[in-house]
Amino acid sequence: MNENHTLIVGSIGLDTIETISDRKESVLGGSATYATVAAGKSSAVHLVGIVGDDFPRESMSVFKTTTYDLSNLEQKEGKTFSWGAKYEKNWDNRHTLFTELGVFNDFNPVLKDQNKEVPFIFLANIHPTLQLLVLNQCIKRKYVIIDTMNLWIDTERNKLKEVISSCDLLLISESEAEQFTKRKDHDDQGTVLQSLGPQNIIIKCGSKGARLYSGHQLDKIGVFPIKNVIDPTGAGDSFGGGVTASLANGESLIESMINGAALASLTIEGFGIDTLHNSNINEIEKRKEYLRTTLNS
Repeated sequence: MNENHTLIVGSIGLDTIETISDRKESVLGGSATYATVAAGKSSAVHLVGIVGDDFPRESMSVFKTTTYDLSNLEQKEGKTFSWGAKYEKNWDNRHTLFTELGVFNDFNPVLKDQNKEVPFIFLANIHPTLQLLVLNQCIKRKYVIIDTMNLWIDTERNKLKEVISSCDLLLISESEAEQFTKRKDHDDQGTVLQSLGPQNIIIKCGSKGARLYSGHQLDKIGVFPIKNVIDPTGAGDSFGGGVTASLANGESLIESMINGAALASLTIEGFGIDTLHNSNINEIEKRKEYLRTTLNS
């Protein structure tokens, strides 16, 4: 199997998104969806997920055009995972309106043989027990990236620590880093998180960019300026998919972080995956060029 193959596991859902200017229903979403569309721009994605029998045909076609292997995408009788949220004017405050697990409630993935051998693995934001279940089936893993969220920090701290200790790169937002480490200083957060096992930590700082702690080194990037934010949902997942794809292509951690940031900037310019899915390599490269100018500035 070529090195640039990536395995992505996470949620696939139909979202309802409310902003100050619009409301959209049944928007294709979920952590695995955003990560897959982002990673699929430059790597061969093996997708692990589950949907219900209500999953739209046009949404399934998105995966058929962005992935290499769908053998672990299950479709079962029942409803697809759905989630609704409302954003305030400042975009920083988001209120969850509902969460309906549907078939995702009984998700218990058993990897196909070819998917057990994928070298680069992104465990997107799902329950740590599910992350471990998939990871333990990966017999030829070379590099493991994980993402998480505040809910698991609150409710599954010990299990989450077990996943973190098994990964090579942890992605975490600055609010989650503070919550997990009980430290306010980013450098202190990086040190505490590295002490759990992974020597590579990326703290996502939203409109302030991202910070990479790798060994004893710190590198920072800014953001690509967006004039009109439409929907910030999934930006972090797109970032993770972009990072994973770049690493699978043999690029450095810094270049991988830049690629992730470029893809995240595209995500927030449209509802769901629309802008990201329709973007071309030239636009992505232009944003990466700009982001390189912000490195450690």
